[in-house]
Amino acid sequence: MAPDDSEPNEGSEAYPLSPEFVAQVGEALEAGDAAAVLALVEPLHEADIADLIGLISPEERPKLIAALGPVFNPEVLSELDETVRAEVLETAKPAELAAAVSQLDTDDAVDILEDLDEDKRQEVLDVLSAEERTAVEEGLSYPEESAGRLMRRGLVAVPQFWTVGQTIDHLRESDDLPDDFHEIFVVDPRYHPVGAIPLNRIMRAKRPVAVADIMETEPDLIPATMDQEEVAHIFKQYNLLSAPVVDGSGRLVGVITVDDVVDVIQEEAEEDILRLAGVSDVGLNESVRDVSKTRLLWLSVNLCTAVLASWVISLFDVTIEKLVALAVLMPIVASMGGNAGHQTMTVAVRALATRELMPANALRVVKREVLVGLINGLLLALIIGVVAGVWFSSPLLGFVLGWALVINFFVAGLCGVLIPIGLQRLGVDPAVASSVFLTTVTDVVGFFSFLGLAAWILL
Repeated sequence: MAPDDSEPNEGSEAYPLSPEFVAQVGEALEAGDAAAVLALVEPLHEADIADLIGLISPEERPKLIAALGPVFNPEVLSELDETVRAEVLETAKPAELAAAVSQLDTDDAVDILEDLDEDKRQEVLDVLSAEERTAVEEGLSYPEESAGRLMRRGLVAVPQFWTVGQTIDHLRESDDLPDDFHEIFVVDPRYHPVGAIPLNRIMRAKRPVAVADIMETEPDLIPATMDQEEVAHIFKQYNLLSAPVVDGSGRLVGVITVDDVVDVIQEEAEEDILRLAGVSDVGLNESVRDVSKTRLLWLSVNLCTAVLASWVISLFDVTIEKLVALAVLMPIVASMGGNAGHQTMTVAVRALATRELMPANALRVVKREVLVGLINGLLLALIIGVVAGVWFSSPLLGFVLGWALVINFFVAGLCGVLIPIGLQRLGVDPAVASSVFLTTVTDVVGFFSFLGLAAWILL
């Protein structure tokens, strides 16, 4: 039986892929019972089927797709994790892929074909109709992660001299309208968009009214070469449901809708989170070799910065030998400063990504974070200073530890903002490199200030 929506599943009631359901599908696949598999899986949404394919083992995936047979919806391919999709596409025949691609919107078709190697992609394109092939090849001609790759060609455009009545009649009589659309675009004779009309406005207007009288005259035009992250920012900034895409000459070539932008926002957010940790955007289905390779680079950089911090400690080896308590307390200064710096850095990287942190307000943000660092540093220094003084029966040692902590918190607040800003101005993604540089600064400053003050005051 298919999962019962009336019964709560583990996690979310709206999400049907409970562990029990996945186990049921696995048992049916292992038993070779295609009818049972079909009965379980067919009622699921395409996105849930894609998740299910990712959850089961690689050996079971071809069996599941074969069991679905002619009822397999090509939309599932566009919902698959990229690694899983590449695996599925590798075993599919060009004719099967062409049949699937022809049922998809242009943006989804392009997304699938760009994952194929060049020879297999060409085989699929050769099977497509001339019209479909032209649309897909045009999409593939745009840079990766651009508006041209994100857009769909299916849209509704009408001339500005039409009336509402003519527009409604066109919508009723046309056989090739897109399945979903939110706006009707108004174009001039050169097919340049000059306005847009929301569907609700069309439905409320009288038939004799000219579309030019009710259209929004300044549509938010998206150049086809614009980066998808910039597109997502425009949609968020102006609360758009859709936006026309134009080529270099200003001609209308496609439309981007909010459902595509939601995917971009999620992808960019996940990418930034992973980069902050020094890892690349690899899914759970990647091989051990690939994951290890992507993480090794920044671990190697971290190793070099750790050696630098160790070298700073070695400058004070005589001081540490005379006062062993310093070795016990050193990690407190470095780790606390590092944590404070990462709090600031995370806020700064997010603010840069969302355009909240700009040159106009950068100085104010830097001042705020420095003050926050100083306040938190002073409060924590008072606590840890007293603890260290009592612990080692040395008020001066507590004083040194406290001031070292204040210094490191000040530097952490300052550099937590300046490092991401500086990297962005140098053309380096701050989400990738900020963490490594900030850790180096807080470690070096923390050790140097603590051991330097100790050598000056205590010895």
